[in-house]
Formats: sequence, structure tokens, C-alpha cells
Amino acid sequence: MSRTDLLPDSGPVLSLRQALYRAGRDFKGGVTALAFQMVVDNDTLQKKLKLDEERRWLNPDELEEVIRLTADPRLLDALLRPAGAVWYRPVPVPATHEALRAVGKLLDEAGQFVSSMHDGSADNKWELHEVLDLEQRGMDVIRQVLGIMAGARQAMEDRLNG
Repeated sequence: MSRTDLLPDSGPVLSLRQALYRAGRDFKGGVTALAFQMVVDNDTLQKKLKLDEERRWLNPDELEEVIRLTADPRLLDALLRPAGAVWYRPVPVPATHEALRAVGKLLDEAGQFVSSMHDGSADNKWELHEVLDLEQRGMDVIRQVLGIMAGARQAMEDRLNG
């Protein structure tokens, strides 16, 4: 198998096939280590994750294992984007004044980004790359806000339990 990366300079938005390829390559130890963890033949997994291989696909159980083992956010994005859904992994962030200020700054940056896009699309014709970038930034904001919410809940529960 060639060690040449077939997906150089990939952007923030990947198709499911590209995200699976990237998740396998970027797994600690690469596809070989991932195959070992999944207890499958390395060559078989290499072929199933290859970008241009249309004859072989991961079966549902293998897909579930790749998702579980890699927990790659690009893969999760690619899985849920077609349904218009946003994934969220509860990672509690301390709900401190500084954390809230950081979210405020992120919201300001997102607002400036949206304003700049609005100016660029005054003709009401959105380009695919603009929409994908806007969606990605929106998901990032949502995840940060939900992380602070989880941190506030955890702090409250810790105080009540202990």
C-alpha cells in the first residue's frame, strides 16, 4: 500500500468516504493499528477505507467500530451533515467568567464572519463553500456553548454530591 496521502490539503468539510479515509490514516498508528484494534485483516480494511475503491465498503458493524475507535470529529460531521444534525460529545468546560467571555468572543467572531458573508452574497446566491464554512462555524459555536452548559451542570452536581 502506498504511503502517499490521497487526500492532501483537505478542508474542514469532508464527504463520508473522505472522512473515513482521513479517520483511518490519522488514527494513532494508522490503518494498521486500527485494523489490529478492530481484529480485521489489515489489507481488507485498507481497501475498504481507500477513496477510489467502489467494490468494497465497510459493513455496518465495521463502520460502528471505526466511529467508536477513532471518534474523529470530521467523521461525525460527515455522518450527520446530510441529516442536518449536529453531534455533541459532552466535554464539560468550567462555567467560569473567562469561559463565558471566550464564548462571547467566539460569537462576535462568528457574527463578523456572517456579516462579511452577507456583504459578499448581496445577490442572495450562496456558494457551496460559503454555506459549508458557515455551517462548520455554527457547529463550533454550538459545541462550545453546550460544553459550558455541561460544565455548569457538573459543577452543580459536584457541589450537591459532595
